[in-house]
Amino acid sequence: MSLWTCGVAGCDARFEDAESAVVHQTNEHERTECKVCGAIVPEGYFAIRHAFDEHSRAEYIRAYNADSAAVRMREGIQSAIEEEADLQRIVEQVDAGGQAKSETEPE
Repeated sequence: MSLWTCGVAGCDARFEDAESAVVHQTNEHERTECKVCGAIVPEGYFAIRHAFDEHSRAEYIRAYNADSAAVRMREGIQSAIEEEADLQRIVEQVDAGGQAKSETEPE
């Protein structure tokens, strides 16, 4: 089993599962503003999901000055999380204010 990393710039927290990584991103990092529509969303997975579910790829590329490689990388992240994670469990943990346990945190 491979560990999941946070992936938010400057954070190297590692987790045993995708759910814990996404809960960490949502609870432990600042929200970010979507450059396409101005919505405030959690950093990480939920920002990627918002960008690609709510906006076209062309809007994303223009707003973020991105290239096709950046789009493919983020689509890959979204796909990997959605294949692995139980999104309902993530929502329940976030709603409950749950803290994700990092692989590197002491018990």
